[in-house]
Amino acid sequence: MDQSNRYADLNLREEDLIAGGRHVLVAYTMKPKAGYGGYLETAAHFAAESSTGTNVKISTTDDFTRGVDALVYEIDEAKEIMKIAYPVELFDRNLIDGRAMLASFLTLTIGNNQGMGDVEYAKMHDFWFPPQYLRLYDGPATDISSMWRVLGRPVVDGGFIVGTIIKPKLGLRPQPFAKAAYDFWLGGDFIKNDEPQGNQVFAPLKDTITAVADAMRRAQDDTGEAKLFSANITADDYREIIARGEFILETFAENADHVAFLIDGYVAGPTAITTARRHFPSQYLHYHRAGHGAVTSPQTQRGYTAFVLAKMARCQGASGIHVGTMGYGKMEGEMDDRIIAYMIEQDSADGPFYHQEWQGMKATTPIVSGGMNALRLPGFFSNLGHSNLVLTAGGGSYGHIDGPAAGAKSLRQAEQCWREGADPIAFARDHHEFARAFESFQGDADAIYPGWRDALNVAA
Repeated sequence: MDQSNRYADLNLREEDLIAGGRHVLVAYTMKPKAGYGGYLETAAHFAAESSTGTNVKISTTDDFTRGVDALVYEIDEAKEIMKIAYPVELFDRNLIDGRAMLASFLTLTIGNNQGMGDVEYAKMHDFWFPPQYLRLYDGPATDISSMWRVLGRPVVDGGFIVGTIIKPKLGLRPQPFAKAAYDFWLGGDFIKNDEPQGNQVFAPLKDTITAVADAMRRAQDDTGEAKLFSANITADDYREIIARGEFILETFAENADHVAFLIDGYVAGPTAITTARRHFPSQYLHYHRAGHGAVTSPQTQRGYTAFVLAKMARCQGASGIHVGTMGYGKMEGEMDDRIIAYMIEQDSADGPFYHQEWQGMKATTPIVSGGMNALRLPGFFSNLGHSNLVLTAGGGSYGHIDGPAAGAKSLRQAEQCWREGADPIAFARDHHEFARAFESFQGDADAIYPGWRDALNVAA
């Protein structure tokens, strides 16, 4: 059934829709399945299924219902692009406070339409929220300035936070885990749980957290510096999230403001993020995106992109989210992924299809993770253009030839090298830990800095 007369209006202009502020705009790539209708017909069916319609005429539709139809307002069949305008009235609101919920946004925009028989694939690449609708989202309660304050730094441009992930990601009992944390903290700032670490039978959360809190106190005493820990409180049950968070804060006690809470936001969903955001508004909310590649990978033609995931995370209230390594680490990504960082950290930013004004909503910190070490950082910072972020380098710390504290120092020196605009090999001659990173990660050294062995007098 061709529904383009009702669910498409190609005379609508995007600038008018934005000026009107009554629609959420969403840009997709979409390909109709062979043997079904044309591009516009399929796009209109997609809009119908995403809003007020179905695949047949129904008797319960009235004039009001037609007034809140989602409308296809732009298509480019050659590029497989379609854009849909969703009236803000379509989206569910909380009973308790009238605020918006991301679950409703996703239910409409990537709900049943992902399984439509006449659609080969469809993937969301960008969205735009009008000011009146954006204000209905929580946004972050805290941002990176909270951590800079704990570290005794300026709360504006406080700089690079050197972090790691305890490795191995599973298999350590509480005391070895705490020792690994202590060893890194002798040189670095920030440690996060890796995403599987929780309450395993061989490492009960209460025992592990108690040991880590003690290790933080000892590391702070020994270095005279504040330290930070991001504790995983992900769970299916919101009551379990709260129970874990409350135990952690009680155990860290006087260091409670040194603790972030990590939620695996993709696998645990908006409920878990919102539970942590609202129940613990004083804690830095660390959005870990484990599993997101199932829908965000460029190889995946359905779902949404990593850019969309990050933008949604800011709306939900994530203080920081992993953004990948923009092609400089081990995970899938490209240099142009810096658009993700800019969208979540700036108040006015361009996406691939829409410009978003954030109306003063707090920023979400880019958290960089995935195969990074000191040798890769100068190029990474040059590409991004700044270093006001959190790095969590597991192998880049624990894989350093002189241990994790030296690994942490090498990461800090790499950022210093970039800030000074120095030649990395020349810089290494006067910075021992950075120089030893060349010996620690020789494969990267050979690929990025040919001739380093002769320059640093290192034998093959």
